[in-house]
Amino acid sequence: MKKEISQADPKGSATSESPKRGRPRDPERVRRILMAAREHFYAHGFERANIDAIAADAGVSKMTVYSHFGSKDGLFEAVIEDRTEGVVAASSGKQALDPLHPESALKKIGAQFIALMRDETVLGQFRTMYGAAGEQPDACAAFYRQGPDRLTGELADYLHAAHAAGSLKVRQPRIAADLFLAMFLGESHILGMLKLVPAEERSDNALLREAVRVFMAAYSPST
Repeated sequence: MKKEISQADPKGSATSESPKRGRPRDPERVRRILMAAREHFYAHGFERANIDAIAADAGVSKMTVYSHFGSKDGLFEAVIEDRTEGVVAASSGKQALDPLHPESALKKIGAQFIALMRDETVLGQFRTMYGAAGEQPDACAAFYRQGPDRLTGELADYLHAAHAAGSLKVRQPRIAADLFLAMFLGESHILGMLKLVPAEERSDNALLREAVRVFMAAYSPST
């Protein structure tokens, strides 16, 4: 059910380079590169993050980084994709959520999304991209593709399946998915973005329950 991610930005203008062909990737090596890149992008932002320093921290050569990810933009996009994997994995493959039980599925997706949006490295990436808007269009487009666009699209796929199964009535899955995720980007998210009061687990749990309740009431087949 996993949708294909477009290689164009929201306006159809930006693309990212593809990794070069070669030997199969070493998963452990890729993991080290992604971890090092995540730390550098968080600490320095996209523009100032240095591939040489990332390669050194990962214990690989700069050419190895480029052979796996093609470019700095490609590496950044892979970091964002890796961070969102935990949320979207719940709606695809062997872990696919049952379209006949949308309430439990939405609770799981919502909990994973909240955890993602409370992570300080993710908040740091949002701050970096907002600051780079207009100056780093390729990086911003990569962030959008593998972050908001990917998460909304995956949830829309699930809602489409739930609609087909008759457990929800969702005529516009993409809009409904956007509305559901947007319910977690209110006060607590803003406070986190501003590095003010961090959200408490109790308030996040209450937010999750209310968001699922409101969504189910709005999209129940009986409405």
